[in-house]
Amino acid sequence: MGPRALIQFPLRLDWFWSCQRTLGSSMDEGAAQEPVVSQNLVTDDVAVVEGETAIISCRVKDNDDSVIQLLNPNRQTIYFRDMRPLKDARFQLVNFSDNELRVSLSNVSLSDEGRYVCQLYTDPPQEAYADITVLIPPGNPVIESKDEVLSEGNETEMTCTAMSSKPAATIRWMKGDKELKGKPKVELSYDKMYTVTSRVTFAVSKEDDGVPVICIVDHPAVKDFLARKFLEVQYKPEVKIVVEFPQGLTREGENLELTCQAKGKPQPQRVNWLKVDDDVPTHAVITGGDLYIENLNKSYNGTYRCVASNPLGESFDDYVLYVYDSRAGEGAPRTVDHAVIGGVVAVVVFAMLCLLIVLGRYFARHKGTYFTHEAKGADDAADADTAIINAEGGHTNSDEKKEYYI
Repeated sequence: MGPRALIQFPLRLDWFWSCQRTLGSSMDEGAAQEPVVSQNLVTDDVAVVEGETAIISCRVKDNDDSVIQLLNPNRQTIYFRDMRPLKDARFQLVNFSDNELRVSLSNVSLSDEGRYVCQLYTDPPQEAYADITVLIPPGNPVIESKDEVLSEGNETEMTCTAMSSKPAATIRWMKGDKELKGKPKVELSYDKMYTVTSRVTFAVSKEDDGVPVICIVDHPAVKDFLARKFLEVQYKPEVKIVVEFPQGLTREGENLELTCQAKGKPQPQRVNWLKVDDDVPTHAVITGGDLYIENLNKSYNGTYRCVASNPLGESFDDYVLYVYDSRAGEGAPRTVDHAVIGGVVAVVVFAMLCLLIVLGRYFARHKGTYFTHEAKGADDAADADTAIINAEGGHTNSDEKKEYYI
C-alpha cells in the first residue's frame, strides 16, 4: 500500500501540472477571457484569532464538472481539487466534492492575512474572494492611579492601557455600578498594532472607600477582559451618641449611661466628652467613649457633647439631658388605640345610615290620605262649627278634602 501511494502521488501531480498547462494555454488563446465574479461560486470572509484555525469554504451552486481550486493572496495554488501543491502543511483538506472545496489553515499568523481566491475553471473562469482577518488580542490591561490614598471631596485621575492589539480595543470604566466616561487615545505602532489608553477623572466621597474602579477592555478576540483597582478614601469621623440607659424618661435619682460611636478613616484614636457652657459633673465617669453619671438631679441638665477627630478633621454629636421629677410619667392615663376608636366610630356611622334607610323605606310605603271633620262639610258651612255639624249630619255628597303626611 505504501509504494503504490508513493507512485500514485507523483502521477497525480503530473496530471495537475498537465491540467494547469492545458488551462493556461486555453486562457492564453482567449486572453480577453478575464475571470468574472459569479453568484454561482460563493465563499465567506473569515475572522480568526492569531494562533487558532481558519476555515475557507469554496461552494458551487451548480457545477458542470468544472475544476475548483483555492489560491492564496499571492495567487499561488493551495488546493487544486483535492490535491495540495503548496508545501505549507498548515493547510489541510476538510471536504471535497463537486460542490465544495473546504480547507483549514491552522496556527494562523498575521502574515496569513489577506484575500484568498476561490476559482472555478469555466469559460470564462469564475472567482469568489474570502478575506481572512487576523485578530490579535491586547495584553492584560493595566490601571495606573494618580493618588494611592485619597481624601473625601478630592478629585483623582486614573488611566487604563490595552497594548498591542489588532484591531484597536475599546475601553469602558465602571465605579461600582456607575459608569464613568473616559477619554481614549489610540496609537498605531510600526508593526501595525494598536495601543489604546483611556483616562478618567472623578471626585470621591467617603462612600467610595473600598469601591472598585473597573477598566473593561472590549475586543473581538477576547471576552471579560478587565482590571480593577479598589479606592482607598480617608474621611473625617462620623459621631453618634447612643443612650444605653435609661430607655425612657431620665428621672432624679436614676443613672445615665451614654456611648459615643465614632467612625472615620483613619479611625479616631480618642474621643472626648464635654458639657457645653459648663463642666462635666465631678463624679461622672468617662471610660473611652462611654459617659456614666450616677444619681441624676436637675443640676445636671444641659448639653453633653462627644468630640472625635483624626488628621482629616473633627466631628461631634450632642445629647440634651433633662432630668424629670422622680415620679414623672407615673399614673399617666392609659393611651387608647386610635385604630380601635376609629373602628367604633365607623360602626356607629354605618348603623345610623342603615337606620335612616329603613325609616325612609317605611314612610315611603305608608304614605296615604285621611279626612278631617272640617273637610266633610266645609263647602256648605259658614264656619268651622257648622262644618262639623254638617259632617256629623251626614253630608255625604260633599267633595272629599285630602291631606297627606309622611
